[in-house]
Amino acid sequence: MQPSDSEDELDTPDGPGSSHIPPTIYVIKFHPSTAREAIEWLIERIEAKNKYGGAELLVRCEPQKQSQGVTMHVSATKIKLLEVAEAVELQKRAASGLIQEFSVRDLDQFLYSGQTLDTVLTPGEREFCVRHELDSLRAKQEEGHVPGYPGIKLYPGQPLLSVYLEEQLITDLFPLHDRQVLENLASDWYKAIFQGAPLERLLPSLGLPPLPFPKKKRDDQEETRADASPYEDRIRNYFGESVAMYFSFLGFYTLALTLPAAFGVAQLFLSVDTLTEYALFAAFNLVWVTVLLELWKRRCAGLAYSWGTLQHHQNLQATRPGFKGKMTQHPITGRFEPAYPEWKTRSKLYMVSAPAVGVCVVGALWVMVAAFWAEEQLIDWKRSYGSVAGIFTHVPSAFYACLVWLMNYYYRRLATLLTDWENHRTQEAYEWHRVAKLVVFEFVNNFSSLFYIAFYIQDMDMLCSQVATMLIVTQMINHFQEALLPYVVKRAYNQFAEEVLGHLKQHPLTAHLFEEQVKVVHGAPPEEEGITVLALDPKDPRIVQAKEEGDLDPYLDCYEDYLEMFLQFGYVFLFSSVYPMAAFWAVLNNILELKTDAFKLCRVFRRPRVKKVASIGVWQGAFELLGAVAVMTNCALLCLSPRVRPLAPSASGVEWVLIFVFLEHVILAVKMTLMWVVPGKPQWVRLALEKVAYQAKLALKNERGKEDTPPLVPPVQECARNATFRVTLQGHHSRSSERQLTSPFATQRGVQRLLVAPR
Repeated sequence: MQPSDSEDELDTPDGPGSSHIPPTIYVIKFHPSTAREAIEWLIERIEAKNKYGGAELLVRCEPQKQSQGVTMHVSATKIKLLEVAEAVELQKRAASGLIQEFSVRDLDQFLYSGQTLDTVLTPGEREFCVRHELDSLRAKQEEGHVPGYPGIKLYPGQPLLSVYLEEQLITDLFPLHDRQVLENLASDWYKAIFQGAPLERLLPSLGLPPLPFPKKKRDDQEETRADASPYEDRIRNYFGESVAMYFSFLGFYTLALTLPAAFGVAQLFLSVDTLTEYALFAAFNLVWVTVLLELWKRRCAGLAYSWGTLQHHQNLQATRPGFKGKMTQHPITGRFEPAYPEWKTRSKLYMVSAPAVGVCVVGALWVMVAAFWAEEQLIDWKRSYGSVAGIFTHVPSAFYACLVWLMNYYYRRLATLLTDWENHRTQEAYEWHRVAKLVVFEFVNNFSSLFYIAFYIQDMDMLCSQVATMLIVTQMINHFQEALLPYVVKRAYNQFAEEVLGHLKQHPLTAHLFEEQVKVVHGAPPEEEGITVLALDPKDPRIVQAKEEGDLDPYLDCYEDYLEMFLQFGYVFLFSSVYPMAAFWAVLNNILELKTDAFKLCRVFRRPRVKKVASIGVWQGAFELLGAVAVMTNCALLCLSPRVRPLAPSASGVEWVLIFVFLEHVILAVKMTLMWVVPGKPQWVRLALEKVAYQAKLALKNERGKEDTPPLVPPVQECARNATFRVTLQGHHSRSSERQLTSPFATQRGVQRLLVAPR
């Protein structure tokens, strides 16, 4: 009989208290054909003590059925989570209001404002700690291969979990949702409009006087907190810093777009010449985009500090699990890790990956030009042969749209393969190079047609219509495709599958196929088993929850979400001089985006892994580069506009080029001035960091003072306690004098003189 947590007998393998199991944090599913020895060995390593190379976590298995693999539920005790939080140098807010490293010794400093051992670590931090321990499982010197698989070699220091995943011994690994916390978050999250900076917090960043918003009374500790809204904190506490940073950027960006949107609406209803010519509006947008990005840097620094990731990411970064190389001893940590020459990675990057990306970009441009050429040919045929040929005029556009989708799909796979082949050591470097490849191709693939219309065809009405179509229609389709469609299809499929299975189970010819045969995890008798696998109760709700969430799609990262904002950013600012209403539609779209993204995270996808980030990463540079390109495109569009040319009818083509270069340099100079004037970190963040550094310096000085103080011998210690004793002065053997010692420093000096005084 398989051991179960519902059994209360003391002689069961579970032992006393086995029914009190912490909530499941991770679920690990093995392949049905995985060898029993490999499963038992990994379970033993997960449960073993840290000093024996284990993770010291709790493991429970689901009751196994015929032809199904083992499914493990991994959790940890409260004490273990606190120890791991200290080991990974988790940054948390202390009672003093400052962000400092978490320490079990100073636990009282973090138990404030009603904090308990259950709440001192957030759900996201608990998931991060458990995953860190699982990733820290590494092969020992004497472990040459995976048990049961002599062909799967192991090297000292090799991550075991990555080996199991690469060899498909483990088919799935994902964190399990905390249903209660998720429901509480989702019910409030869907009601919020902006998860970004409230208006009264955005204005002080601009240097404007704060508006008289009513504020609730807060104590001194809350006054020192970062200006993070409750929703940002709650999202971060559950989903981690990466997801919370995206939603904070989305809310901040949406709120910052309200001003350009207001000007766009004003331009639509007012017939002012300057607005009609779009010149002032374009200039304002180009300056405002710099203000937006610089203010976001400041807010990002504040969020990173309040979340404890501002300086944590600057520490020694761990080696990426997928990094390959010769196993050598790390010069700093002393641990065996794979080493790969940096020059080989750079050679692959510049000699193979970069040319490959260039070929793909040129191919995408050629496909775009071919599609426009085919459409022009069909239009000419329509003029020559009548309406019969006009039926096929939209075929090239539809075919080009399909090709764009296919090129995006296969290029993403190519970019991932190239980045894997480049073999970057850290996860941050891997993500940076992968996203950079994708952003370059996405920019060309999505904006090349607009540049073709603007600067080759030079049809501004067509360009305005194209921008409006791609901004409104495309993003509405994305909302339906990424959130509503998967949810509707999944529910419809589940209902259909339940009805079909119900009929098949009741039919006499197929009923025997659905009879569930339970088997024990181990094939050997219990007395021959070296490792006992604890099992969950068959009625434990976590079993059903793990099955339901295992059928969901994984949420890998925020790439798709940032890409949508990147493309929208381009539509709004690259061609703002042609279509000023783009910002207005972007605000409406983003309000819906906040809802759909929250919905898909809570309902459509699995719980994502917590990732510690201090910024939006490579996307910050991508947005800034797009802002610089927007200066050139808008200046060029203004110089090409037929509404602007009559202002200088006698100007030649060369003179218009000089006007374009002059306008471009003026706006770029304004942008560079703003970037130089606006500091990247708010003053309160700089002061907090300086205060932490000062306190650390004092603590280090105190520690050094204790180490430099010579030990006191017991008789002299007793004299020091009395604070009055005789000190024999050098050169006076027959005479002595009494001296009162009142300070610790004087006491130590007197003790030292007493020890060296001649007798």
